Amino acid sequence: MIDLLASPQAWAAFAALVTMEIVLGIDNLIFISIVSGKLPERQALLARRIGIALALILRLALLSVIAWIVGLTAPVFDLGIAGASGAHGEPSFETAFSWRDLILIGGGVFLCVKATQEIHHKVAGPAHDDTGTRVAASLAGAIAQIIALDAVFSVDSILTAIGMTDELPIMVAAVVVAVAVMFAAAGPVTRFVNDNPTVVMLALAFLLMIGMVLIADGFGRHVPKGYIYSAMAFAVAVEVLNMLSRRRRRARQVRAGG
Repeated sequence: MIDLLASPQAWAAFAALVTMEIVLGIDNLIFISIVSGKLPERQALLARRIGIALALILRLALLSVIAWIVGLTAPVFDLGIAGASGAHGEPSFETAFSWRDLILIGGGVFLCVKATQEIHHKVAGPAHDDTGTRVAASLAGAIAQIIALDAVFSVDSILTAIGMTDELPIMVAAVVVAVAVMFAAAGPVTRFVNDNPTVVMLALAFLLMIGMVLIADGFGRHVPKGYIYSAMAFAVAVEVLNMLSRRRRRARQVRAGG
């Protein structure tokens, strides 16, 4: 342990891993914010705290069985589909699936379905509240959804950690720091998302995209995360400009009315 504290390489690995874990945690936090946002304020706060606490517990539990996690990448079955090759002979998609692949595909499908339902709910408007989905209308329903996605994001998070360092203490410290950042940011992120309806739609679009990326990853078609987060950053920058434009327009209207 003392050797790790004195090692520049260990600190560099820790900083890189914390950054990566925080980036991965943003996806989880967006989902928690949207699901808990449909609850009364007190229950929403409880759901966020439970969701983030479960994220930490799941990550630490998975780190404790790290050998088993590594084994999740071993194929458990192969479809062996004839003609699963592209035009130049390369595989068009993976036919051998591991437990990690199945978890990512299942989580991606769940995320796409949930995001699509929420987008439909936002577009349909209040007139359809009585017929729309109400899975997250209760605290228990919200927590169940958070647990399901916590499991998916936790597996992805730990596999990322394993790929970046072999030192378990560094992994544990990075996960704890990243989840602490999530806990501190949960309230402000939720308030910001709820106070800006267009941001809610943008966040749902992000969730839909993340779900599709998880499905693609499960089928062996890895999409570099740099592309994903660059696109998300560009969309956020455009939305910030729109928000500034609306704020200034409202300010001019107030001055003209006064």
